[in-house]
Amino acid sequence: MTASTTEILKGILDDPTNLENVSKWVTPDVTYVSLNYSNPDLKRVMPWCGTSYGPQAIVQTFIDVARFWTVESFEEDATFGDDKNAAMFGKFVYRSTVLGKQVTSPFSAFAKIEGGKCVYLQFMEDTLATTESFRSGGNWTIQSDPDGEEFTL
Repeated sequence: MTASTTEILKGILDDPTNLENVSKWVTPDVTYVSLNYSNPDLKRVMPWCGTSYGPQAIVQTFIDVARFWTVESFEEDATFGDDKNAAMFGKFVYRSTVLGKQVTSPFSAFAKIEGGKCVYLQFMEDTLATTESFRSGGNWTIQSDPDGEEFTL
């Protein structure tokens, strides 16, 4: 019996630091997009960010996340899919291991499935919030509103 697309996605995220588990659900050349396709500045903050390949890339990301933060909770709110795709939405609470700052973020995960295996996995979160958990000082000057003034965070 073949697992459904949602079972495959849940299977990966149920034990994402276990290479044997992840390899069972994904192809050897799975594409993994963590937070963005390519952002050198964000990669300096969170080295796993960007596009990578293979089950080890997924595993190493979640190992690194557990080094940078204590995972206080990871809750699934909804998971759904069709015969080719699955998506999961939820929230997590992390505490940065260096500064002890806690952050709550929504997350989403998207998987493309072919032949009973995940060939593409994308994981998204509120990177402004999670990056803030590492901020030890300094200000940002922001000009986002075309009709507004710049401000400092």
